[in-house]
Amino acid sequence: MLRSKNNQRDILILKIIWLLTIGLLFKYIPKNKIRNGIVAFLYKQIVTWLFGLLVVEKGLIKYPVRFFKKANKSSFSFEYFIYPAICAIFNLNYPEEKNKFIKLLYYIFHSGAITTFEVLAERYTNTIKYVKWKWYWSFITIGITYYSSRLFYRWFYKEEFKNKLKQS
Repeated sequence: MLRSKNNQRDILILKIIWLLTIGLLFKYIPKNKIRNGIVAFLYKQIVTWLFGLLVVEKGLIKYPVRFFKKANKSSFSFEYFIYPAICAIFNLNYPEEKNKFIKLLYYIFHSGAITTFEVLAERYTNTIKYVKWKWYWSFITIGITYYSSRLFYRWFYKEEFKNKLKQS
């Protein structure tokens, strides 16, 4: 199969996004919290794997240009690396000590940023194409999966959170 210039450009874009995501991981995940980041990463990977396969198999979204085309129809980059990596950053930098309004803004900011990048990718690349999907479904599902990851993260590290409360 011959690759068009657009496909080559889209592969380059995916590689750049991978590098940027790796850079974000190095910047926002402290060395002493790598294990915590891995827990959040793996949890989000499980959730996005399930949702990603469901959405793709139902024909709601397509990923025309992606790595591992023969493995499955979902995007390895988005579902298995980028979203989980950003979720790890989300959890490790969560404003635990702030009020509920700031926490809500944190969710909106993270869900909105990912949704914005997804909409731009949908509009200007072939890395993702909405078939029967709208941007707001992405925003909602990302927000819900962030919330569930936060619940899981707090449950998994409940002893750590109890100790923080005792120290305060």
